[in-house]
Amino acid sequence: MKSPVQMNALRAFEASARHQSFSAAAKELNVTPAAVGQLVRSLEGWLGTPLFHRGSSGTNRLVPTAIAERALPDIRAGFDRIVLGLEKLREASTSGVLTVAVSPAFAAKWLLPRIESFQAVCPETDVRLDTNLRPVDFVVHGIDIGVRYGKGAWPGLTAVKLMDEEIYPVCSPKLLSAHGPFGTAQAIGRQMLIHDLSMDKDSDFPSWKAWLEAAGLTGVPAERGMKINNSAAVLQAAIDGHGIALARSVMAQDDVRAGRLIRLVPSFRMTSPLAYYVVYRPECGNLPRLVAFRDWLLDNGRQSSAT
Repeated sequence: MKSPVQMNALRAFEASARHQSFSAAAKELNVTPAAVGQLVRSLEGWLGTPLFHRGSSGTNRLVPTAIAERALPDIRAGFDRIVLGLEKLREASTSGVLTVAVSPAFAAKWLLPRIESFQAVCPETDVRLDTNLRPVDFVVHGIDIGVRYGKGAWPGLTAVKLMDEEIYPVCSPKLLSAHGPFGTAQAIGRQMLIHDLSMDKDSDFPSWKAWLEAAGLTGVPAERGMKINNSAAVLQAAIDGHGIALARSVMAQDDVRAGRLIRLVPSFRMTSPLAYYVVYRPECGNLPRLVAFRDWLLDNGRQSSAT
């Protein structure tokens, strides 16, 4: 077996053993289950011994053999040392590619309008954006640094708070002129509501129901209206005059500042329990181009929070 194939087979074996499933390992490695199975079988053929008990438990769950269980800790330690060694090779310079993981909406509404200033400071660093909708494995997908929205705890990652966030209703100047004023929660509750479903699986993500109740309005059918699973598209729908959106301040601040959106009921303030965090693997924390980008993010986050 050639060395690159062997490394891929070892990665497939380790992920399959950890998940006890070829399908789950395939999702992590971004390949097909058939490819993972073939890699594991090629490793078994090379070793001359099976690595999993197949079908013995009456389920589809993969159970590593005793030999496999004994080898897994060393294999995992070996991967960690390889990754650390590669990072040390890159530590000497701020030049090269920096892979940054962010959501599509955060990229469109906050990061990309500001990225030119980073490139002016660090022209030797090429920024590559990974805008996967789901959180990615930083090691498997080669991510250097990212921005995540949540409570600040992600296994295996250092998290530094970037920005807190307010939640408030917004609409277009045209809608306000035609149907306003919307100076109260009751007036807002009578309009078409635009819902942001991008974080609907997180019970702490503020909803229209939570905002209206916090503003003192109960009994309104807050679930009705337009539902969109992208925060940038939610704001665009409001800009286009389709209704009133419950906006996230970090996403909406540039549109509000430019007059494309009007913030409603500014006297009532609601802070989200979730926030934005800069995240990266702790062993990569001293990589010069990562440090430069992290510090640039934090500086721009402070500027955004101050406006």
